[in-house]
Amino acid sequence: MIVYLVRHARAGHRESWAGDDDRLRPLDERGQRQAEGLVAQLAERDFSRILSSPYVRCMQSVEPLAEARALTVEAVDELAEGAGEAAALELFRSLDAPAVACVHGDLAAALLGENLKKGATAMLDVFADGVDVLERLDPPA
Repeated sequence: MIVYLVRHARAGHRESWAGDDDRLRPLDERGQRQAEGLVAQLAERDFSRILSSPYVRCMQSVEPLAEARALTVEAVDELAEGAGEAAALELFRSLDAPAVACVHGDLAAALLGENLKKGATAMLDVFADGVDVLERLDPPA
């Protein structure tokens, strides 16, 4: 199964966030541009669902893409920060069509074995025994 794994766009620094709940931290201006750039970056890609961590910064990262494709962003706890690789892989293996999944850095690193830049995308082939990285796309400018 093909999954376009998107690390959420830039949302500033956790330490400088004035809010009490980091789950509510939004994208900054650069992150908003990255989210809008994702529309063009994935324009020729085939997918029928957009899944996201329920954290605001993840949802905002894929909202322009969802709007452009007339899809709904599906908030799923399996992609939340700290949810773990096993939960995400189980979700990905249950898919019946290619999808976009917006995640946090911890999950991206666990799945890829290395960090993924904020706003970047990795095209994954998810199968029963693991994951292959087919392509990496730099974050939109």
